[in-house]
Amino acid sequence: MTNPSTAELYDGAADTWVRTEPVLLSDYTARPFVLERAGELEGARVLDLGCGEGYVSRQLAARAPARLLSVDISSGMIDLARAAEAAAPLGIDYRVASATELDLEEEFDLVLAVFLFNYLSCDEMCAVLKKVHDHLAPGGRFLFTAPHPAFPFLDRPAEPPFFFDTEGLDYFSARDRQLEGRIWRRDGESVPVRCVHKPMDEYSRALEQAGFTKAPRVTELTVTAEHLELDPEFFGPLRGLPLHVAFEVTRARD
Repeated sequence: MTNPSTAELYDGAADTWVRTEPVLLSDYTARPFVLERAGELEGARVLDLGCGEGYVSRQLAARAPARLLSVDISSGMIDLARAAEAAAPLGIDYRVASATELDLEEEFDLVLAVFLFNYLSCDEMCAVLKKVHDHLAPGGRFLFTAPHPAFPFLDRPAEPPFFFDTEGLDYFSARDRQLEGRIWRRDGESVPVRCVHKPMDEYSRALEQAGFTKAPRVTELTVTAEHLELDPEFFGPLRGLPLHVAFEVTRARD
């Protein structure tokens, strides 16, 4: 059976991603970190690539950016995001588009891509990184997250809180291979995810090829003591494991 495209995957599961508060693992371990690093945005021009149903975009909009463009390949996700915008307008411009084909004629002070590159091949990631570099204002920042490269290979059974089918591959032989998986929400519902595997050196190579000349700030993310206190049953199995990785890179000033 042929796997669905990423757009089809998320069109079919869009409703399970809707939330107004943290429910997914990465809502606790990754997205708060990205939002903290995003900082003050008043008057800034912001692009949210792979915005999904707008969970992060809505939090960014509360910081009064001058421009917030949010893009996702899933029309189902964007329909939900636009419905939320219609119900409580925040000034977010939502568009259905693939990050690999996005054609823009404007610059941004901040670009975010929260769990986008795990859906792209290595070549596609390079192409998107080049677009991001070219559309960042000098001194602008790019923040993105991905599953930690070790994440799919933590040898977990097909049960909560997450699972990836590595198809017998290992960390190196799985380079650029698409791995299917599921992530469970704290309420017990699961959502489908996938990961086109990239060892850590792939990100460094792609950023350099895209034109970024400054070394990225790289932060490995896992559960914290606060998470374990909040819900030991859900977060306990993940204690001490490398779950996600965040990159922050700045475009050099001309």
